[in-house]
Amino acid sequence: MPEVREEIVDGEIALVTRDFPPVNALTPAAFLDITATFDSYLARPEIRVCVLTAEGERAFCAGVDVRSRLPEGETQASPGAHYRRARETFNAIYESAVPVIGAINGPALGAGLAIAASCDYLVASTRASFGLPEIDVGLLGGARHLQRLFPQGVTRRMHYTAERASAEEAHRLGAVHAVVPPGELVEAALSEARVVARKMPGGIRLAKETLNQIEWMDLKAGYLYEQTRTEILQRTEDSAEAKRAFLERRPPRFTGR
Repeated sequence: MPEVREEIVDGEIALVTRDFPPVNALTPAAFLDITATFDSYLARPEIRVCVLTAEGERAFCAGVDVRSRLPEGETQASPGAHYRRARETFNAIYESAVPVIGAINGPALGAGLAIAASCDYLVASTRASFGLPEIDVGLLGGARHLQRLFPQGVTRRMHYTAERASAEEAHRLGAVHAVVPPGELVEAALSEARVVARKMPGGIRLAKETLNQIEWMDLKAGYLYEQTRTEILQRTEDSAEAKRAFLERRPPRFTGR
């Protein structure tokens, strides 16, 4: 059975589900499958947005399979290759051509937290939590990814203590957009995805690319870059249609051109 499943919802939303019982830990094969899935959206214009979740309620992802991190394990036979696969996996989600909404069904720990942090934004189940347990198993965690979700002081304490933040605490700190009961999680994330999917397809892809670039720029350079992207978008037929629809007070009819 594949560890990564993709289902197309409404013809334009990719629902990607990780399924590796019991805690959806990451294997070397999972890294490759996740990377290939998210890389594929660049060449699939019919996909407008993605929801990333995991099977069950026990864990979103408990991190890298600890058995592979033992001295005789697969990842330790070639640690450099493992680290590269991990980086490429997180980057594939972050750099996906379309927005990625994380539907966090349970604990997101270690590399699982890095996967969550690589999404554009998160909806969480009340069973979700976030943490870096690496210090307790002789490793260091993805603190830089954690910093995309939590303030500096919270990040440092979580890294030093291996204590988790609950879904409610993550929501209070702005790391999570909404917290819902477990049975409502996927539908809540799909509802978010449908809002995005109704927007201008090319505009959303360009917005995703732009947000990724300006995250690492200063204000002056970032806003200048946004202006250049706006000029590109304004040359499209969909941009003109968006303006006409706004003035005529009707839903836009986008064609992807």
